[in-house]
Amino acid sequence: MSTNLKEKMISVCEAKIASKGPDVGLSFYAFFANKNDAPKLLMEAAIWWIETHQLDHFEKAVKIKALVEAED
Repeated sequence: MSTNLKEKMISVCEAKIASKGPDVGLSFYAFFANKNDAPKLLMEAAIWWIETHQLDHFEKAVKIKALVEAED
């Protein structure tokens, strides 16, 4: 996982948890704007989410944050 994506995912997870609590769920689209301005980063997130970890469409932000932080 690229450093940019890792930092972005952790930041978004922390913000969502802080604003909505530890039970908040999100999808990998939560890390991107509504317009496709970073297609390579979006594909990297999709591959990590769907292929690598076989996650459901929505997962708890605390789970995603822990998975990202465990990445090498």
